Amino acid sequence: MARIETPNRIRGTQDIFGEDQRRFARVLETFDHVRKLYCFQRVDIPVFEATGVFARSMGETSDVVSKEMYTFEDKGGDLITLRPEFTAGICRAYITEGWQQYAPLKLVTSGPVFRYERPQKGRFRQFHQLDAEILGAAEPAADVELLVLADQLLRELGIEGVTLQLNTLGDAETREAWRAALVAHFEAHRDQLSEDSLVRLEKNPMRILDSKDPQDRPIADSAPDIDAYLTEEAASFFKAVTDGLDAAGVQWTRNSRLVRGLDYYRHTAFEFVTDRLGAQGTVLAGGRYDGLVGNLGGPETPGVGWAAGVERLGMLIDEPAAERMQVAVVVEAAGAEGAAIGLLAALRNAGFSAELFATGSAKKRYDRALKAEPAMTLSFQARDGALSIGQRVIRADAVDADAVAALVAAR
Repeated sequence: MARIETPNRIRGTQDIFGEDQRRFARVLETFDHVRKLYCFQRVDIPVFEATGVFARSMGETSDVVSKEMYTFEDKGGDLITLRPEFTAGICRAYITEGWQQYAPLKLVTSGPVFRYERPQKGRFRQFHQLDAEILGAAEPAADVELLVLADQLLRELGIEGVTLQLNTLGDAETREAWRAALVAHFEAHRDQLSEDSLVRLEKNPMRILDSKDPQDRPIADSAPDIDAYLTEEAASFFKAVTDGLDAAGVQWTRNSRLVRGLDYYRHTAFEFVTDRLGAQGTVLAGGRYDGLVGNLGGPETPGVGWAAGVERLGMLIDEPAAERMQVAVVVEAAGAEGAAIGLLAALRNAGFSAELFATGSAKKRYDRALKAEPAMTLSFQARDGALSIGQRVIRADAVDADAVAALVAAR
């Protein structure tokens, strides 16, 4: 008989169980708790969209679009992409579902996202993100709201040693003037740039500023800062954001090299970074994208948002304790199964976590129950259904489930 080959897990995916699952659950539960404090609504959007949604939102020349998206033709001949991030899909829904009537709209979501890249610590091809967005609010107060929410999320997770890095990208007039100055600077050093940065110089020169290539760093570090080109309005916007953070007690540091290359980004850009994850130091990042909804064909709508990796956050928190069983119900004698099942149901209906141990030898049942470390063990020790609660033994048909539940609660 031919041997059946066992299928392997696809590279870059993960089976989440045990401690890892407890970390995931803690991150998601805390996120849901905090979003309620800030009156954000939960939204769920499709896992896949028309490819054009992401190509138009992230830029045809971005690494994500050109190299990392999972794109395929479905049976109807449409080009479909598994979502590599949430913002584009939320903006698409804002347009197609008529959510403009609810603006300003404060939304959160979470779930799997997909990028084809080299798997490494904390980075997978199917990974998970938290996402928070505010659509329809042009005021700097929206940026402050999202940043304070992010700061509280990290604090409630108990994550320390994270720094908020903040920058301004200015308004459209600022970006145009700064972009021209950057092009002039990089053109003057063209022969010293890496091949990737030469491509960026033609299509997206701001991205040279965050190049990781050592060849580019001296040229990028000597490039002109945006501050010399900020309009009065752009400077006032950034000051309002920093003043708001100061008022809320959120610590931040300026990073004038923090950029977002696409033209629809405006004003605030930010990252929460740590040195506890090696090269993958960003745990939460975002910014203002006032031109994205219009870029997707909708009405011009201001927007600001951020995303955070669940895996990376999970790696930074203390290991959550495993759930502890409250009551173990052990059947040590044949014939008592019915009474035990009845008590088990009564306990669960009363809100207690309970498990039945009724298979294997009597000794092994009790040993398995103790190994589960329950708060209390209830044992049926005789055929007539006598129930032992600690040192007390009473008849099962005389057991009052509410009284047992009260005793369990007291323990």
